[in-house]
This record gives sequence, C-alpha cells and structure tokens, in this order.
Amino acid sequence: MQRVLIICAALAVTAIPADAEEDDGKSLMERGAELFLEGLRQEMEPTIEDLRGLAEQFGPALQSFMQEMGPALAELAAQVQDWSVYEAPEMLPNGDIIIRKKGSQDLPDESGPQDDTPSDGLTDI
Repeated sequence: MQRVLIICAALAVTAIPADAEEDDGKSLMERGAELFLEGLRQEMEPTIEDLRGLAEQFGPALQSFMQEMGPALAELAAQVQDWSVYEAPEMLPNGDIIIRKKGSQDLPDESGPQDDTPSDGLTDI
C-alpha cells in the first residue's frame, strides 16, 4: 500500500508543472507533498499508538532497571576500552551472563578444577 502511494505521488509530482499555483498560493507540488505526508501520518498512526502503549507499559520497568544497573553499567563501560574485541554476551544455563574476549577460546576453561600435572595419557589409581 505504501509503495503504491509513493509511486502515485512521484507520478503526480512529475506530471504537474512546477509553476502551477492554486488559489491559496501553494503550488500543486507543495499541496501534493502535504497530501502525501498527511496520508503517511494516517497510515502510521496505529503503529505510533501501539508504541505509546508499549512505552507506558515498559517505561517504569526500564526506569527502575536504569536506576539499579546504571552505575554498574557505567563502571563497566569505563573499564572496557574497545567493545569490538569482545564476543556477544552469552547466557549460561544457570542464568549467569558472560562476555568473552575474542580469541579466548584457546585459553583453558576456568569453570572446572585445574590440574597442573602434565598429562601423559595415564590415569593413576
């Protein structure tokens, strides 16, 4: 529907002489642009109302989140020099969220116990 409106508006604008004037002093191009924008506003009005409803619904929760987490996020942002050297955040099964540095896949996993003895493939019993 919007493509049809855009195409019709473009055709109407190119078909009308630029110096054509209406009785109210506006050119036909100005009037056509006003009508196009008014139609676009009417088409978008339901979406804008939905966004207002979402803002009213989630606004207080986001404000509370920023009050509680804002200082911690600011501190984290101050410590991180370059976000491009980090992977996307990952949520672990226990709910923890980790952000790994890129290239850290080669490092040993620190979540389990570490044994510093060399492995020769044999198991002591």
